[in-house]
Amino acid sequence: HVVDVVLTESAAKLVSATALAAVARRPVRTSMWEGVGDGRMDHIDLAADADAFVIAPATADLLARAATGRAADLLSACLLVTRAPILLAPAMNSRMWEHPFTRRNVEILSSLPNVHWVGPERGELACGWEGPGRMADPDKIVATPARLGRRDLEGRSFVVTAGPTREPLDPVRYLGNRSSGRMGQAVAEAAARRGAKVTLVRGPVDLPPPTAGVALVEVTTAAEMRREVLARWRRVDAVVMAAAVADWRARKVAPEKLKRTAATTTLELEANPDILAEMGRRRGKALRPVLIGFCVETTDLAAAARAKLAAKRCDLLVANLAQEAMGLPTARVEIHRPRGKPLGPFEGPKAEVAESILDAIGVELAIREKR
Repeated sequence: HVVDVVLTESAAKLVSATALAAVARRPVRTSMWEGVGDGRMDHIDLAADADAFVIAPATADLLARAATGRAADLLSACLLVTRAPILLAPAMNSRMWEHPFTRRNVEILSSLPNVHWVGPERGELACGWEGPGRMADPDKIVATPARLGRRDLEGRSFVVTAGPTREPLDPVRYLGNRSSGRMGQAVAEAAARRGAKVTLVRGPVDLPPPTAGVALVEVTTAAEMRREVLARWRRVDAVVMAAAVADWRARKVAPEKLKRTAATTTLELEANPDILAEMGRRRGKALRPVLIGFCVETTDLAAAARAKLAAKRCDLLVANLAQEAMGLPTARVEIHRPRGKPLGPFEGPKAEVAESILDAIGVELAIREKR
């Protein structure tokens, strides 16, 4: 590859432009003002010519500048101009990575169709701390851009569910949960980028419409989600049940707003249908579709994942702790299989975790083709 290096002022304190130019065998760019007198505009030319941008490390400050559209230096100006894939490899102190401002910036950047992530990973940080924030291994960063252009799911079809369901109690109130829908939507969008035909069945969420290539079906209740999924599941290669479907609904929905007439009250609830378990039962020993479930727990994750994998008869089960994913732009998941050790853990922005989930699904699809 032809590699152009953009070196920020802070990065130049850690590595010299001369060393990078020697490796790249091209001049290193450090300022928007280079070449202006010659009629060149480097931030336009660099951004227009690039097939991909790889930013490693992507610091907390860089994420903040990119998320707010700053263009005070050459690198951030290039990011505003380019329409090529942008791969961000975050690296920072754990508290900086977990800070609400950084999480907000990650969420904003993740909403852009050309932004992708690799890392950060857990481990020993430069400051001596242990935790999330370590930059991904350079070999992994180098391998990732090739994956961005993959069409390995060409010809496949997916149904993906996302978000919560809301079960009405009366015309005003409902039972719900804290699911944001980001993980399911990230899986749907990544599958479409990789060539699959995707239908996203989405509960009520505060998210923009999915990117091109994803057909959106919006629902509210578990019963509505079941109806839409069961109308399609036999015709697809994989069903990814990432939605947090409410376990319970009101046995009787009040026709008018319930009044507070006492210090306590009792609600009578009945179980919602288990959509994934129903598909597992009805599929029996058939090879298709591949069924992928999600498991959110607060404790004892591995034991709960093994139990649900067997009970729901699914092929893969993506498990995570609620405090490490629900309502957040990032996630840390394990992928459990009926045989063998769990895959992962996979950790980072949900767009990156979605790619790892699809890698596992792709393996399952390939195995079934050989049977």
